[in-house]
Amino acid sequence: MGRPNILIVMADQVVPFLTGPYGDPVAATPGMDRLAAEGIVFGAAYTAVPLCAPSRAALLTGKYPSSFGCFDNASVFPADQPTLAHYLASAGYDPVASGKMHFVGPDQLHGLARRLTTDVFPAGVDWVPERDEDGRFPAGGHARHYVDPDPGVRRWTMFMAYDEETQFRAVEYLRERHRTAGGAARTDQPFGLIVSFHHPHDPFHVQQEYWDLYDEADIKTPTYPVDVERTYSSMDRWANDAHETERYDLRDKQSMLHLRHAYYAALSYVDRKIQQLLAVLDETGELENTVIVFTSDHGDMLGERGMVQKRAFYEWSVRVPLLVRLPGAQHAGIHIAEPVSLVDVLPTLLDVAKVPAEKRTPVHGRSLVPVISGTEDTSGSTPVFSEYHLEKVHAPCFMVRDGDFKYVYIHGHDEQLFDLTNDPNEWNDLSTEPAYEPVRLQLRRLIFDRFDPEKLAAEGADSVSRRVIVRDAMRANDTHWDYQPIVDATKQYVR
Repeated sequence: MGRPNILIVMADQVVPFLTGPYGDPVAATPGMDRLAAEGIVFGAAYTAVPLCAPSRAALLTGKYPSSFGCFDNASVFPADQPTLAHYLASAGYDPVASGKMHFVGPDQLHGLARRLTTDVFPAGVDWVPERDEDGRFPAGGHARHYVDPDPGVRRWTMFMAYDEETQFRAVEYLRERHRTAGGAARTDQPFGLIVSFHHPHDPFHVQQEYWDLYDEADIKTPTYPVDVERTYSSMDRWANDAHETERYDLRDKQSMLHLRHAYYAALSYVDRKIQQLLAVLDETGELENTVIVFTSDHGDMLGERGMVQKRAFYEWSVRVPLLVRLPGAQHAGIHIAEPVSLVDVLPTLLDVAKVPAEKRTPVHGRSLVPVISGTEDTSGSTPVFSEYHLEKVHAPCFMVRDGDFKYVYIHGHDEQLFDLTNDPNEWNDLSTEPAYEPVRLQLRRLIFDRFDPEKLAAEGADSVSRRVIVRDAMRANDTHWDYQPIVDATKQYVR
C-alpha cells in the first residue's frame, strides 16, 4: 500500500468538554464518537494561540506563530514558511482545502494546489489591532452574541451558506476521484484534504432540526462566585473590556441555557458533516487508507467565569479536541492523557506520510507517532506552550503546561499557577504560595527559554504601525487579497 490519504476536519471554536468523545452526556455527536471509537483521543490537546488565524498558521507550520510574526487575526502569514501543504505536494500528494483557512496576505494557497471555496473572513489586514487616542481597543461587542435574544433558531445565515458550500465542495472532490463507470479511482495520487467549517463559532444561530435535538436535554449552565473578578488576570480584564461583557447579563440563567442549547445544536450541525465525510470515504473505498484528524483552532469560554469567546488561557478557551483515526483503525480506542499541542500535528502527519526527515525544516512540534505506538521515552514530560499577542491585549501573554501544572505569564503585569489535577476548574491560583515557588520559577524559566517577551512586544508594535499603512492604502485603492476559487464551467456537467 502506498502513502495514506490525509483528511483534516476543522471546526471553529470547539469546546472539547461539550462533545461525546470527551465525556459530555448531553452532546449528540455520533460522528465524533465514531472517530474516537475507531481512533485515538488526545485528552489534553492545546492550541498554540487561542485565536483563529495564528492558531491555524501554527497547525500548518508546526511552529509557534510569533516566531514568524503571525501575532493576530490581521497578521500576514509569510509565504516562505513551509506548510503541511508544501511538504505533501513535494511528496506526491494533491493538497486541497475547502472552507475557512483564515490566511491573511497575498499568498492564499501556502502550498495548496487549489482551494475549493473562498474564505469566510477577510484576507487583508482589515482587522489590524490598533488602539484609540486613550490607548484602548475599539470594543468588539462579542458578548451580545451570548445572551438573549441572539442565540437561537434561524432559517438561514451566511455562515450556514458558507459551511454548506464547504461541505459540498469537499464531498464533490472526494466523489469526483471515483467518477467512472465502475466506481474505480480515477487517480492513485493520494490526497491531502483540509475541510474547515465556521460553526460552532458565534453568532450561535442554528436551524430548527438541530435545536430540536436538545429540547429535552439536561443542559448545564455556568456557575461561578459573585466576586469572580478577583480571579481575573490582566489578560482577562483586557479581553472582557473589549468584548463588552459588563454591558450584558452573563449570569442570566435563561440566556445561558439558550446559549448552551444553541452551541450544542451547532456542534451537532458540524457532526453531521463529519458523518457525511466518513460515509463518502466508506462508499469510495478510501476510508481504510486515510488518516483522519478532527480538531479546532481554540475553544470558547461560553459564559464560564463571566467570559466569552477565546483570548484566554483557561481550559475552556485554550483546550481543543484532537481525534486521530489511522488507516485500518490502528490503535483504535486509545486515550492519551499526556498534554500535546496543535504544533505537533504537522510532524505527526509527515511521519505518517513517510516524508523523509532530510526533506523537512526544523519545527517546534514533535511527532506523536511514538506516543501513539507506545515507543516514546516517558522519563520526562514535554512542555506545551500557548501564546497571545496584540489583539485586545496590552502586553505579550504566555502559557505553559508541564505535567500537572499550568502557568500563565502576562509580561510586566501578573501571573497565575494552577494544579490541574487537583483544581481542574482553575479556581485556586498558586502563584503567590511559597510552597509552589520552585514550580512557578521552573515554568517561568521554560517560557523565557522559548520566548523573548521584550522582543516580541517591540516586533508586534512595529508590525501594527506597518499594517495600518498597508490597510489604509488598500482601502484607498480598493484592492483585496481575498481568494477567488477557480471554477471552469465549460468542463462541468454535459458538454
